[in-house]
Amino acid sequence: MSTAEEAGAAAWRVPGFRRFILGRFTTVVGTQSLSVVAGWQIYALTNDPMALGWVGLFQFLPHLLLFPVTGMAADRFSRKGILMIGNSGLALVALGLAALSASGNTAVAPIYGLLCLLSVCRAFLGPASQGTLPLIVPPEVYSNAMTWGSTIFSVATIAGPAIGGGVYATTQSAVAAYLTAACCFASTVVALWGVRLRAQPPRAVEGGPIDEIVGGMRFIFRNPIILGAITLDLFAVMLGGAVALLPIYARDILEGGPERLGLLRAAPSVGAVGMALLLTRFPIKRRAGPILLLAVAGFGFATIGFGLSTTLLPALISLFLIGVTDEISVFIRLNLVGLNTPEYLRGRVSAAEYVFISVSNEIGQLESGALAAWVGPVAAVVYGGVGSVIVAVLAALLVPALRAADALRAPEAEAPG
Repeated sequence: MSTAEEAGAAAWRVPGFRRFILGRFTTVVGTQSLSVVAGWQIYALTNDPMALGWVGLFQFLPHLLLFPVTGMAADRFSRKGILMIGNSGLALVALGLAALSASGNTAVAPIYGLLCLLSVCRAFLGPASQGTLPLIVPPEVYSNAMTWGSTIFSVATIAGPAIGGGVYATTQSAVAAYLTAACCFASTVVALWGVRLRAQPPRAVEGGPIDEIVGGMRFIFRNPIILGAITLDLFAVMLGGAVALLPIYARDILEGGPERLGLLRAAPSVGAVGMALLLTRFPIKRRAGPILLLAVAGFGFATIGFGLSTTLLPALISLFLIGVTDEISVFIRLNLVGLNTPEYLRGRVSAAEYVFISVSNEIGQLESGALAAWVGPVAAVVYGGVGSVIVAVLAALLVPALRAADALRAPEAEAPG
C-alpha cells in the first residue's frame, strides 16, 4: 500500500471509528429518507411551493432557539449518551409520521409539528456528533476522519433519498418509507452502543452563565477567517437552495414521480462523494481561501445551470456539480473550525456553527419556496445561483483575511478569554 493510500485510510484503523461512522451513516439515511417522503407528501397535499418553504422554517427555529442549550449539553454531558437519546427521538418521530399516514391524515399541520420535533433532536445531535469525533481519533488523523465523515455523509444522502423515494414508489405507501427510516435510527443506537470514547476534558470556567452561553459564538466572531468561511457558506447555500424546490422540478418540470425526485436528490451527493474521496487522498493544504471562493462561485454557476434545465440529464449534471463544489466548501469549513477550536469549547462552537448551517439550509428553503411562489421555480433557482456568485465576489473583495488564507490552521485563532 502506498504512503498516500495509508494516509487516506488512517482513520479507519482507529478503534471505534467504524462503529461511529456506521451510526452516522444510518442516521443520515434515515433523516434524508424521511425528508424526501415528507416533502413529497406536503407538496402532494397542498400543490403550493410555499408549503415547502415552511418546512425549512419549522426545521430552523429549534436550531436557533436551542443552540445555547445544545452546545452546553455537548460540553457538559456524555456526547455518546446525547447521540443515543437523540436517535431514539428520531425513531419516535418517524413512527409518528407513519401513524399519521396510516390514519389517512390530509392536514399538513401535524406533519410540520413532527418535523419540528425532528429538528429538536437534530439540534442536540449536531454539536454532540461534531464533538464526539475528537474523542475517538487522535489529533494527527482528525482531518482525515472528518473527510471520511463528510464522504459517508454524502453517500448516505445518496442512499437516503433513493431508499425513501424507492420504498414510497414501490409500495405506494408513505407508512413503509417512514418505518424504514425508524429502523435506520434504531440501527444507529445499536452501532453507538459499543463505541468507547476518551474522557471528555473538564469544563473550563469562563465567567458567568451569559459568558458560557455565548462562548462559542464569541470564538467564531473573534476569528475572521473562520467567521468568513462560515458566513460565505451561509449566504451562498441560502441563496442557492435549489434542493428545496426539487419536488416541483421532479413533478411539474421533468414530469416524474417520487423515484425521479429520489434521483434528483441523490445527484448532488454523487458529486460530493466523488470529490470527498479525492480529498481523502489529496487533501487541500494550501491556498484554502482562494479555493473556497472559487468553489462557492462554481456552486452558483452550477445552480444557474440546474435552474435552466428542462430535461433530466442536464439537471442531473448540474446537481452533480453542485455537490462537487459544495463538498470543497464543506471540507475547508469543517477543517478550519475543527482544527482551530479548543476542546472545552467544541460543543458550543459546533452548536453556533450549526445555527449558521441551519440558516443556510432551512431559511434557504423558506426563501426558495417564497421566491418560487412569487416568480416561479425556474426564476427562483436562477436568481439564487446568481446571488451565490455575487456573494463569492463580494467576499473576495470585502474579506481580505479569507482571500489571503493559506493553511487550514489559522495562526490567529484564539480561545476567548
